Amino acid sequence: MPNRRLLLQCALLLPVAAHAQTAPGEDTWVGLKPMFFEKPIDEAAGYVTLDAPVRAEDAALVPVQLKFPAREKGDRVVAATVIVDENPSPLVTTLRRGADAGAFDFALRLRVNSYSYVRVIAETESGALHMVKAYVKAAGGCSAPASKNPEEAKANIGKMRFRTFAGQGMAEAQAMIRHPNYSGMQMDQLTRMYTPAWYVTQVRVRQGENLLFSMENGISLSEDPTFRFSYLANGQPVRIEAKDSTGAEFGQTFAADGAAY
Repeated sequence: MPNRRLLLQCALLLPVAAHAQTAPGEDTWVGLKPMFFEKPIDEAAGYVTLDAPVRAEDAALVPVQLKFPAREKGDRVVAATVIVDENPSPLVTTLRRGADAGAFDFALRLRVNSYSYVRVIAETESGALHMVKAYVKAAGGCSAPASKNPEEAKANIGKMRFRTFAGQGMAEAQAMIRHPNYSGMQMDQLTRMYTPAWYVTQVRVRQGENLLFSMENGISLSEDPTFRFSYLANGQPVRIEAKDSTGAEFGQTFAADGAAY
């Protein structure tokens, strides 16, 4: 999987294509692929499915859902990279799974800067790569103004929420990290200067001592990063840890029922 910092620096040098009215060809992806992956990528079904809106209501909050079916040992998906071709920095996140590599659902919200393919490249235990894609009509997501003023955002930065939607056994949960997640493309309406990029770079979620998943992120996650995921609930507490681009670290532990410690 890609070295996030190097790839983000390289990707920012790419031109941002103007959005088109119909799904484009693969020219952008042909240029991007060697920056992220050296191995061949198969588009065979059965490793991951991607659900994304054809036309997003809010380009700064585009909902995307990934589903990873259960597969035989040696062929299970252990990591997935989400890319938005036409974003100034295309790498959204690299998601890595914990030891439990059974069926797994994961949803997130991301920014789309212009009409673009959203791609998910799944990596199996054997190192094979498999891709799915969806074309999303949205524009302006990376430069959209923040929904909260800077003072409010700073006052609540790092606060977390955790909700679980079932008891023992297979369950779904939602985690949210309060953070402005500035992309570096938003303009301060008072100073007319661009707000420097300031975003969550790493996330780790554990149940007890076991890692459920981790993420390495670029600028394209939405404000107040929010994730919904499936997991095998066993009654142990869930801990969420995050780090941002300034090096600040945040963490909070929740009881199995979602109550904060």
